[in-house]
Amino acid sequence: LKIDQSFIKDMVDNKDDEAVVHSTIQLAHNLGLSVVAEGVETDRALKLLGELGCDVIQGYLISKPLPHGEFEKLLKD
Repeated sequence: LKIDQSFIKDMVDNKDDEAVVHSTIQLAHNLGLSVVAEGVETDRALKLLGELGCDVIQGYLISKPLPHGEFEKLLKD
């Protein structure tokens, strides 16, 4: 299950967004699903998502979108 970046971007400072993200992660796990958070751009968001049990993240904190060849190079480095 993927959590939209609109919930991720403000969740560190917005308790309502944090509650939505936390509840979504719990629900997904209860249904046997893995959770992907999109739009992760800060270390604070990464830390909080880890504490909430998120399985996978994607976003500019890790890398901007890359063409296939550049992605392979990133993995090798």
